[in-house]
Amino acid sequence: MSWIVGHWDHLGIVAGKAILMYATAVVGLRLGERRTLAQWTIIDFATAVAIGAIVGRTAIAGTQSYATGAVALLTLIAVHRLASLLRFRPVASKLFDHRVRILVDHGHLRRRQLRICGLTENDLYAQLRQRGVFDLTGLRYVLYETKGDLTVVPDRDADGAELPLVQAGLDSAYGDQHGNRIQHRGDAAE
Repeated sequence: MSWIVGHWDHLGIVAGKAILMYATAVVGLRLGERRTLAQWTIIDFATAVAIGAIVGRTAIAGTQSYATGAVALLTLIAVHRLASLLRFRPVASKLFDHRVRILVDHGHLRRRQLRICGLTENDLYAQLRQRGVFDLTGLRYVLYETKGDLTVVPDRDADGAELPLVQAGLDSAYGDQHGNRIQHRGDAAE
């Protein structure tokens, strides 16, 4: 039966370390940025996986102390915060974030961009159908955002006004980091 239960005194230590690691993670993440859990990027995902591994190992490994796990956990949270701040620098931003991709341009599917994103036509079509879009011809753009969401821009906006947030996405898609306005370049820009 020892292979099922182990040593009863060891179970109490495991429970105690698990509670301490959970509390340390909650406090550390509370002091960190809100975006850690709300909006996942590459750095967020890597941090979450590493935190899970540290919390789990510290809780159940008899040879690892709480202090070792807590230091590793808090170090990861600090490194994540630093990486989050570095994302405001253009070079680091390119390293940490995917750029916006234009998947549909004035009703035309951009298959090369789909391949770059690792998406099939069916993946895109399913997402569009879920958003109530059933025909590409009525679309000005479909943008694949940095965090994997789709932005669907109809061919005609409500009042014919300029769409500054869409333009910002297009600028990002074409790699403009200086705020210069970029005009539509069509499929030749692929």
